[in-house]
Amino acid sequence: MSYLNLSLLHVFHRVAERGSFQAAATELGLPRSSVSKKIRQLEEFVGQPLLQRSTRQLQLTDVGRNLLLGTGDLSKVLSNLNGLLDDMQTSPKGRVKISASILMGQARLVPVLKKLREQFPGIELELNLDDRNVDLLAENVDIAIRIGQLPDSSLIARKIGEKHWGWFASPQYLAERGQPDTPDDLARHDCLVFGSLNFWPFRNRAGQTENIEVSPAIKTNNSRALVDMASAGLGIIMLDPEFIQAERESGLLLPVLSDWQHPENSPINLLCVGERTKAAQAVWQFLLDEFQ
Repeated sequence: MSYLNLSLLHVFHRVAERGSFQAAATELGLPRSSVSKKIRQLEEFVGQPLLQRSTRQLQLTDVGRNLLLGTGDLSKVLSNLNGLLDDMQTSPKGRVKISASILMGQARLVPVLKKLREQFPGIELELNLDDRNVDLLAENVDIAIRIGQLPDSSLIARKIGEKHWGWFASPQYLAERGQPDTPDDLARHDCLVFGSLNFWPFRNRAGQTENIEVSPAIKTNNSRALVDMASAGLGIIMLDPEFIQAERESGLLLPVLSDWQHPENSPINLLCVGERTKAAQAVWQFLLDEFQ
């Protein structure tokens, strides 16, 4: 009697969940060729194809779909076993995936990475810096920094700060176009907008608030590009001052509309999933100690 190799099943689950050999190989830390070989070995054991291969994507066959559904609990057992073995290690080891927006990652994470690596040399870090809204559970993120209120109660959250806002432009732009004195003056200026943030809220020193709808000269979904465009003299941006500390200190960007404030400060939270490996727990605690 032949028995199913559990490592083959583990690889199959990763390929099925990720939708590609390369993505699964990256997550497992294996060469793509090894992942492909293990899938072939599993197909030989089953006696039927498990995946339909094309140049663009992988699709499960009916047999592959049934195998995935029928062994879902077993995959969790394997994952828990890996976590148990991880907990038995004296020094945390393994991969930890951290998610943050581009500028948040640059401002908060990058400055502490050297200290983190020195303290935990056995931990492999994967930084997912992306301005889109990443699904932490679907993309196997261990730890994340997120701004705003959290609708998902399955995540553990600790507040590590608040996001503030300000308005900035380059000396070159201000020399050419002049300083805006009030929010209404923005109608005569080039505004650089991130995503759908077309409404810029303002509060004056008397506590009065108003929302100004700006007409973007340029709109982008990349926060780093937004800063670079403003530094190059292309217009005015609304951003957290923490994210452009280097540009402010070097004089590349100057504050505008200083008599006005943004009326909202959003919480910055450090998030993690409920079940963590020893490596993820170590990184989580390290970041809490650094940020709080």
